[in-house]
Amino acid sequence: MDKGAHSQSADAVLRIEAPAEQRVPLVFASPHSGSHYPADFVAASALDAQSLRRSEDYFVDELFASATAVGAPLLKALFPRAFVDPNREPWELDPAMFDGPLPDYVHSDSPRVAAGLGTIARVVASGAEIYRGRLSFAEAESRVTRCYHPYHDALARLVEQTRRKFGLCLLIDCHSMPSVGGPMDSDSGQSRVDFVLGDCFGASCAAFITRSVESVLGRLGYRVVRNAPYAGGFTTRHYGKPSAGVHALQIEINRRLYIDEATYRRLPYFARLQEHLATLTAALAALPLGQAAA
Repeated sequence: MDKGAHSQSADAVLRIEAPAEQRVPLVFASPHSGSHYPADFVAASALDAQSLRRSEDYFVDELFASATAVGAPLLKALFPRAFVDPNREPWELDPAMFDGPLPDYVHSDSPRVAAGLGTIARVVASGAEIYRGRLSFAEAESRVTRCYHPYHDALARLVEQTRRKFGLCLLIDCHSMPSVGGPMDSDSGQSRVDFVLGDCFGASCAAFITRSVESVLGRLGYRVVRNAPYAGGFTTRHYGKPSAGVHALQIEINRRLYIDEATYRRLPYFARLQEHLATLTAALAALPLGQAAA
């Protein structure tokens, strides 16, 4: 990394905050904090602009802004999850949302599609239907081409550059979660802990990395669990290949820690949480990650 402060794609669908030089084998990604809602998307929705934000991981990119201070890049999507979700396979689509048949390569029977949360979501996190009418497949193709693929092209490039430079890469996929399980969640109606760490039940990340993150957050006073209700999404499963030198860990932050979930306004604790996550990123940067390759 030698481009300085940040680079942004020409069509403004993503941004890479980068240190002057990458000094650690870490990559941070925030796929769901984008808040650039296209006007035609809002106009086509049955929901108002405020309600569309229910699926947004509010300010997560800001919470992890310390990544560059330790010498790691931070990739963030600028488009919103309700528009297209990069933490899905590229073609997880619900046929009922479209005005014609879908190609054979579309994956239409995944649990995510059944919940209304495919690559093009049918509902926001509260369960409210997004669209008034049906979409064309051409619209889905356009979103995947303009947003999804550029995001993953950038992420794959960062991961591979890191792996080549350092011999391995640790990808931290950064998310937030509602304080109470939603209607499509396995823990519907239940209050959640402060952090959930998802390592695909140990398949996407060396165990000592997950334990280290759990330990740091625990010492800071947070309640932490692993893999429930979130074990890791597409990004964690797709990129997390420890045998190939790439580890991926998903971190979910309870939104009640830092925002008013009704108004999306930052709470006073926001700054303290940001400081604590800076402590976590520094601890990650200091980990003897070479052990993971041993």
